[in-house]
Amino acid sequence: MKDSMDATAVGRAVDPEAFANRKLIRPALNRNDHPRQENHRPERSERPDRSNGKKTPPPEQTHAENFYYQKQMQTKTPMVLVLQDGEEVHGVIEWYDKYCLKVNRVGASNLLIYKPSIKYMFKESEAGGRK
Repeated sequence: MKDSMDATAVGRAVDPEAFANRKLIRPALNRNDHPRQENHRPERSERPDRSNGKKTPPPEQTHAENFYYQKQMQTKTPMVLVLQDGEEVHGVIEWYDKYCLKVNRVGASNLLIYKPSIKYMFKESEAGGRK
């Protein structure tokens, strides 16, 4: 069956007239439908200043910290906050602001902890490999 297909393909001649009648359809890129723009190209001086070709720095506030605190507060996840002096505070984050966290503890008083005094924090359920 393969031989019969090859024979028919070889038997056909390429008709140059068939290709000559075909037209490539391209969209008109330089249309004047928008009179306000009129093929306006920005000049070099109109480009944003990139300070000698360097990338612009990332935004100062990414809100990742806020998102993390919100998630832990909503799920009332038991957290461990390790302070700069090595002390561990176990509790649930009740609220936070720019400078501090309020931690509710079971069987102990609630604490207001300044963020600069926190070395790091983690979920209490992940404490298996620590210490």
